[in-house]
Amino acid sequence: MDWCRYRFLSRWDLPAPPDAVFAVLERAEDYPRWWPQVRSVTGSGTSGTGGTGRFRSFLPYELVVTATETRRDRAAGVLEIAMSGDLDGWARWTLRPGGAGTIARYEQEVEVRKPLMRGLAVPGRPLFLLNHAWMMRGGRRGLTALLRSP
Repeated sequence: MDWCRYRFLSRWDLPAPPDAVFAVLERAEDYPRWWPQVRSVTGSGTSGTGGTGRFRSFLPYELVVTATETRRDRAAGVLEIAMSGDLDGWARWTLRPGGAGTIARYEQEVEVRKPLMRGLAVPGRPLFLLNHAWMMRGGRRGLTALLRSP
C-alpha cells in the first residue's frame, strides 16, 4: 500500500436542481464564500481554466494546489480538474437529479506531495482522512445553506 495515495468519494444531497448546483460549482473563485476550509482561490489567467487554491481544515497545515480544468460538461453534469502542488491527481464533481434536488458525487484521487504529510504518512493517515471528512462536511453545509438562501 502506498500510504501517500488517497481516493475519496463523497455524496451530497443538495436542495436545488442540477443546473443551479452546476452554476455554483463551476465558479471555483467563489468557493471561499461558502466553503470555510477553502481559504482562497485565485485564477491563473483570463481563460478561466485554472488557478491556485489554498485549503485548511482542522489540522494545522495548509495545502496549496494548482488546478487545471480538464472537463466542464454542463449537459452531463461533470466538472473535473487535474491538480499539482501539495496534492497531485484529479478531482471530479458529477451531478444528477435526485429527489427534490441534486445528488452531487465528488471523487478525488491524489498523491500527497507536501513533505510534512509524506513524513507522517503512516501514523498520520487516520487524522488526514478525518481532516478530509471534516472539510467535505463543511463544504456540504455551506453549499446547502447557499442554495437555500433567497
